[in-house]
Amino acid sequence: MRIVIAGGHGRIALRLERLLAARGYEVAGIIRDLEQGDDLREAGAEPVLCDLESATVEHVAGILQGADVAVFAAGAGPGSGAARKDTVDRGAAVLFADAAERARVRRFLMVSSMGADAHHEGDEVFDVYLRAKGEADDHVRTRLGLEWTVLRPGSLLDDAGQGTVRLEARTGPGAVPRDDVAAVLAELVETPATAGLTLELVSGSTPVEVAVKAVAGN
Repeated sequence: MRIVIAGGHGRIALRLERLLAARGYEVAGIIRDLEQGDDLREAGAEPVLCDLESATVEHVAGILQGADVAVFAAGAGPGSGAARKDTVDRGAAVLFADAAERARVRRFLMVSSMGADAHHEGDEVFDVYLRAKGEADDHVRTRLGLEWTVLRPGSLLDDAGQGTVRLEARTGPGAVPRDDVAAVLAELVETPATAGLTLELVSGSTPVEVAVKAVAGN
């Protein structure tokens, strides 16, 4: 199985690449800076240079050709302004979904955010971010050629993962280590029965594998 991850040098993506490579999958991570390549190789992933803010759908579809799963884990990141929330958190996600559909990559995982809502009100940068993520999620969910799952983690932590989570359509506010987000994504890659679901994720008491199987109806 070949898996292509947008935002390949992100803190969730690098963790996910290690997990997927350890399971024997072929993993590629899209990056915009060649200097990040060594970190991806160390994680077991092939670095692919592409700026999703300026790339065409055709170019990204070429990168995705032959992939089995596409994962959008890119983000403008802390400290970025409202403009990049739109070009990355919304625009790049829309582009990546459209490219996946064009390349006939059926399985699509979207790393979103709890509270994402295209109609969220407010003028602060975080408000813009939540609207951008909500608009991106809405777009992904209209792509009839994709078997999508939208994952909306709570506040992200760099604490060591616990291996236990709460994963439901609605969890309420909470936090979750990036380790556990990556672990859930790795299970979602292997659980296509979660297609069509939008899931919130926080720390909890259920082992990751059991939590994913539960939402998949297994």
